[in-house]
Amino acid sequence: MRCCWLLALSCWLLAACSADEEYSTHPCRFSYNNMIHNDATLASAMDAYSRGVFCLISETTRAGVRYLLFENSAGIKSEPVMETAEEVEAKFILGLNNGIIVGFQTLNTDGPNGGFVAYDVQCPNCVRRENNTINPNYRVAMENSGIATCSKCGKKYDMNNGGIILNGEEGDRGLDKYVASTTGPFGVVRVFRR
Repeated sequence: MRCCWLLALSCWLLAACSADEEYSTHPCRFSYNNMIHNDATLASAMDAYSRGVFCLISETTRAGVRYLLFENSAGIKSEPVMETAEEVEAKFILGLNNGIIVGFQTLNTDGPNGGFVAYDVQCPNCVRRENNTINPNYRVAMENSGIATCSKCGKKYDMNNGGIILNGEEGDRGLDKYVASTTGPFGVVRVFRR
């Protein structure tokens, strides 16, 4: 009996460790209520019926006013002003260097979020190779096909399949993922570090 209990405990611990390794340890905190702004660019990636559409989220400030920048994988852009008290006070952390990508993948649709994922916009292999997590600038560019390509090393990642690397070398890894959820196209999207 004791042996079975220890075996079950070690299997549970092993499963817990492997699940934690799936997500990035880099800081990330984003919560946005799209019911307020009805932003169609962001909504396109929050819709489970438009799988394969992804949206890059970043933030900018102009003349003291904070804006969110949304660009989906079809190239459509929008810049809503952060105007509610909650938005103005929010201290978003958008991955390693002001950028996350969200959307519903076409593969791996099982799980509590139905395949809704969030990736860091920085190439994890360039970040690791250059040993630069303070101010990395190795952004991936999205294609309409759901492929993201690093602007520095040219590595390609399949955002529709967990961010796996398509043209890597031994030891390379896929895009860094964050925990993500959405309540629908004109609902709430949340992305955070596990």
